[in-house]
Amino acid sequence: MALNYIWIAFFIIAFVVGLIRLIVYGDMEVFPNMVNGTFDSAKTGFEISLGLTGVLTLWMGLMKIGEMGGIVKVFSKLVGPFFARLFPDLSRNHPATGSIMMNFAANMLGLDNAATPLGLKAMKEMQETNPVKDTASNPMIMFLVLNTSGLTILPISIMVFRAQLGAANPSDIFIPILLATFFSTLTGLVAVAIYQKINLFDKVILAYIGGLTLLVSGIIFYFSGLPKEQINQISSIASNIILFSIIILFILLGLRKKINIYEAFIEGAKEGFGVAIKIIPFLIAILVAIGAFRASGALDMLINGIRTGFAALGIDTGFVDALPTAFMKPLSGSGARGMMVDAMKTFGADSFAGRVACIVQGSADTTFYILAVYFGSVGIKKTRYALGCGLLADFAGIVAAIVIGYLFFG
Repeated sequence: MALNYIWIAFFIIAFVVGLIRLIVYGDMEVFPNMVNGTFDSAKTGFEISLGLTGVLTLWMGLMKIGEMGGIVKVFSKLVGPFFARLFPDLSRNHPATGSIMMNFAANMLGLDNAATPLGLKAMKEMQETNPVKDTASNPMIMFLVLNTSGLTILPISIMVFRAQLGAANPSDIFIPILLATFFSTLTGLVAVAIYQKINLFDKVILAYIGGLTLLVSGIIFYFSGLPKEQINQISSIASNIILFSIIILFILLGLRKKINIYEAFIEGAKEGFGVAIKIIPFLIAILVAIGAFRASGALDMLINGIRTGFAALGIDTGFVDALPTAFMKPLSGSGARGMMVDAMKTFGADSFAGRVACIVQGSADTTFYILAVYFGSVGIKKTRYALGCGLLADFAGIVAAIVIGYLFFG
């Protein structure tokens, strides 16, 4: 629903700004540029979507091997003791516990097709023991906020878009995204824990959070002491080693489970091809709206106004061109993806703005959409503090994305 209003607003604002430029400034080219912008954007959206089929087919095939090899169960066991402390109102034998663990594991691995059904199942199971059926329970809120924080280990879709748009090394944003999404998730977790009076000094919670925080701090400290050219080089090498190691892990798990790895790959690859085709109308729709918005001059007016404000404060404004992705992220996943693609197309996939837009895209998830779908599926009307904590996590992730963007690519 949010995307519907955003899409309409793009066209109306573009039309109004176009009229002002025509009547007040006598700009005779504004409306031809807007129409041409929609045609060009539609063509670009189709070309990008079509080009995604190969890479997306490859990765969905590999992910299917991992899924059938039991990687989701492995991750759920690894995080099980930690999440048990975060959901004290759920007993160890509660039906939702398994679904919650599997949902988070699938989300971390970028398995959206598996994560969403598991998430809806978890909500339904939590609702069965919810004493007030129209009000979000504590476990529901923790579950939703951690989902909206977007903790993802494998940002496959972002790397696929970067590859299609000509990035020299599509995976160079892998480590920056991991760092940014960590801060988003940590912020959301702490905010909800404070509301719910969860003991953050519990030994298990401290071990998990403390260990990850030390690891992230060590990575940031290490990279902050390197020259810029070495940061990019080492980050790229490390990212590719990690990604290829994950592929090998999936294959080994498949061998351990004695599955037919080739057939599993083909099954997942078919799904990847279908996903790439399904993306076409959504990507074209948002890119056409953004194209008209940009051609009218409205987007430049917005960005220049923000740039002027930050410049007046003495803040470097290199990140400002990536902010449309940040503005759209809490509202619409498709809209944010379109803004990310637009930033890479306009400024270049390897430009600072293009890279920061990618890090922002991977730093958090779509808060309003997730709350609407998950709460709506079980009839929850009173969401309590879920939205506030979710947006706080988004904000932390976006700020972290910008700061980390400067560290790695600035």
